[in-house]
Amino acid sequence: MSTPDKQHKKGLSSQKYLEISEIKDGIVIMKNGGMRAVLMVSSINFALKSIDEQDAIVYHYQSFLNSLDFSVQIVVNSRQLNLDNYLQILKDQEKKQLNELLRVQISSYIEYIQGLVKMANIVSKTFYVVIPFSSAESAGGAIKSIMGGGSSKLLTNRATFEKYKDQLFQRVDHVIENLSGTGLHMTLLNTQELIELYYNLYNPEISEKKGLADMSDLDLAS
Repeated sequence: MSTPDKQHKKGLSSQKYLEISEIKDGIVIMKNGGMRAVLMVSSINFALKSIDEQDAIVYHYQSFLNSLDFSVQIVVNSRQLNLDNYLQILKDQEKKQLNELLRVQISSYIEYIQGLVKMANIVSKTFYVVIPFSSAESAGGAIKSIMGGGSSKLLTNRATFEKYKDQLFQRVDHVIENLSGTGLHMTLLNTQELIELYYNLYNPEISEKKGLADMSDLDLAS
């Protein structure tokens, strides 16, 4: 049986393999001094669109890609959908229901959902756009990087951090403005949401049990 001290040391030893130095002000700071902002993006059912709508989406997406003078990363996170909490809510409502007919209907619905989960492997997908910025891309940053200054220590200076953050968020605004033409909606993840996202990514077995935040719970800006 592992002691708390051993568990703590294990956690520290695992952290040294992560490229993330810290997360603050809605920004992921990498150990090499790079910065990342993460947009959570909605989805659209392309197949249900008309031919004209599909052509418009493709055209706007092409224009978005052509407008980029920096790299972005598009990430699709797939997780098995966990309906345990939803089923528990239904069971609680079933117990509280005084109307016998409604109680039977709720019970039948619970059985249907449970059977559906057993028969089908229901997977939820969440989409993200990761936007990077490096100190080497700023004026004089390349020199600092060559001289060994390209690390997270550069960002300990608040003025430098704010300068780079502004440049990163300019890229974020550019992505939102140009990608929204496709009909997608985006929200910039804040510090807490970023922590939860990365924790869930590195601990998938835990996230599958408790479930991920739903898009409808976040404030989506078009």
